[in-house]
Amino acid sequence: MFRYFLEMLRRDRFLLVLLIVFILEGPLMELMTGGASGLINWFMDTLLVIPAIMIGLSFHEFGHAKAAQMCGDNTPLYQGRVTLDPRAHIDPMGLISLVFLGFGWGRPVQINPLNFRDRRRDGLIVGLAGVTMNLIVALTVSLVLRFLIAQSAFAYSTVGGIVIEMLFNIVSINIYLMLFNLLPIPPLDGYGVVGDLFGLRNSAFYKTLYYNSRYILMMMLVLRLPSRLLSPIYSLIIRGVINHIIY
Repeated sequence: MFRYFLEMLRRDRFLLVLLIVFILEGPLMELMTGGASGLINWFMDTLLVIPAIMIGLSFHEFGHAKAAQMCGDNTPLYQGRVTLDPRAHIDPMGLISLVFLGFGWGRPVQINPLNFRDRRRDGLIVGLAGVTMNLIVALTVSLVLRFLIAQSAFAYSTVGGIVIEMLFNIVSINIYLMLFNLLPIPPLDGYGVVGDLFGLRNSAFYKTLYYNSRYILMMMLVLRLPSRLLSPIYSLIIRGVINHIIY
């Protein structure tokens, strides 16, 4: 994947600019504000969050692929996307964005709507399948967390603390992926869902925004719009999850 990522940067200057933005917003900012200790803390936190990111992205894209297959389109199956193997779903820049900025994306699942039994209904099902999988993962892992925290001997041990932190990262990352992908902004799932709901997919306006989605996405990242839009509802949900786990 590293070699593939370097080749992408060599071919696409847009991705190189995006990577520079990530570095400025991530470890460099930590180094400037917190010194060496801030950088070390950032690195350790990153190590604990990467498994959660891999799980969240893999389940999200698997949800799209499996839903498309169930709706009659075997395109994701032929392309090896009906799997939970992270190698089939991880987009290098989306992964780095999640690590550095806290929100990101996986490799989009390619589908052929002509194979659907009902194009509008099945399009909505496939569009919502990814965020649904993120919700299922978050709820399931929160139940596991509730059980583990009840085992006080394990919860207060060194290993237990690391395991609980990693599991909580899985919950929080999946909740954020769900909310982020529901934004009605290209190329996110919410944009496609709005297009299916209101029959906009064939309109010139819809296509123009979609074809320029990478620039729209970069503007969002630079301005940190996802954080500003989603922080209130994300914080509310996380507080509810914490109350569920502890009490």
